[in-house]
Amino acid sequence: MAKQKVTLFWFRRDLRLEDNTALFHALQSDFPVIPLFIFDDEILENLPKDDARVSFIYDSLEKINKELKTIDSSLLIKKGKTFEVWNSLIAEFDIQNVFFNKDYEPYAIKRDLAIGKVLKQNNIESFSFKDHVIFEEKEITKADGLPYTIYTPYKNKWLENYHLSGQAPEYDTKPLLSSFVKKQFPFPELSQIGFEISTIKVLPHNLTQIGNYKEIRDFPALDGTSYLSPHLRFGTVSIRKLVNWANRKNQTFLSELIWREFFIQILFSFPKCVNHNFKSAYDGIQWRNNEDDFKRWCSGTTGYPMVDAGMRQLNETGYMHNRVRMVVASFLCKHLLINWQWGEAYFAEKLLDFELASNVGNWQWAAGTGCDAAPYFRVFNPEIQLKKFDEKGIYIRKWIPEFDFGYNEPMVDHAFARDRAIATYKEGIIK
Repeated sequence: MAKQKVTLFWFRRDLRLEDNTALFHALQSDFPVIPLFIFDDEILENLPKDDARVSFIYDSLEKINKELKTIDSSLLIKKGKTFEVWNSLIAEFDIQNVFFNKDYEPYAIKRDLAIGKVLKQNNIESFSFKDHVIFEEKEITKADGLPYTIYTPYKNKWLENYHLSGQAPEYDTKPLLSSFVKKQFPFPELSQIGFEISTIKVLPHNLTQIGNYKEIRDFPALDGTSYLSPHLRFGTVSIRKLVNWANRKNQTFLSELIWREFFIQILFSFPKCVNHNFKSAYDGIQWRNNEDDFKRWCSGTTGYPMVDAGMRQLNETGYMHNRVRMVVASFLCKHLLINWQWGEAYFAEKLLDFELASNVGNWQWAAGTGCDAAPYFRVFNPEIQLKKFDEKGIYIRKWIPEFDFGYNEPMVDHAFARDRAIATYKEGIIK
């Protein structure tokens, strides 16, 4: 009996049915669409069994599956090494074409090239689309065609192109949902994928305070953040809808979304940044890399309240306020002279919103080694930051219950650490 000819739509970092570019086009193909998600062993193998991000992905897929069931369809969930999974899918189904949205990280680019070759060898057409960003590689460049490495001119060109195009297009998939294949695939338990439900949860995003974003964004006790970042990371919200909304509501918030795209294009254009300083002149810095100091930073026992509160918030919830992120990152790199890569790896393990481009970009910004980074001689004073942004100590007391009852002495004197950092950088920077 002949197999049914089908189109496969491959969910990756776009876990939504609404306003999904590649899905919009897949649903207009000539064949019924099977929606697919692959739990990639090469990504999962080093994660803890209760990883909160895997739980969030699973929950998001479950929501999609419930919606698909209302139209007599369902998600096809697979697990394994992506290359092997696709070989088995080609054997199992009569696949005519495959649709997916682009991913710009080095591993994803290499993976997609390999899968594209397999599909082509089997006479299967593949179609990729821009969905994760408003402007992708080579769309925002300098006059000579080279990528921007300074944020402000990048932002100005980004805004110019955005306003010239009117606004980002939004894709209405609802009228097309009947094109999904009418089949019920088994939906696995999380335990069958090798994971368990995490006690750490991704919070719903909240845009109610964005009107005051500029005024309140630097004060962690006010809880004025949107909690959007994990949703952007995994695509449970549309960046186009969000940018169009931010353009109408708050330009400061829009600027933060443009920073995200700036770092994505930096990583795409300069993939060496994952493991190396963007500014190679900084390769000569002699980091102390003291493991005991690093453990105190990780556990939030440095004796500096804003640093410790931030690290404890991260360890307990997977979140950390953006102002506090800058303080804790500067402290690790400058006060303790520990290589930014140590901090970047720890954040990658803990952050619910971990995205490689932003994580690497922000850590190198704090260390002074990245593009458009803070100058090496700027060393945040954690005590001044505390007075400016948590004067009443509301944030720090939330995360440091012992603060008023014999709190730790600072592990290093600020003035000493600042002088040591500046001297070490000055000596290490290659002229």
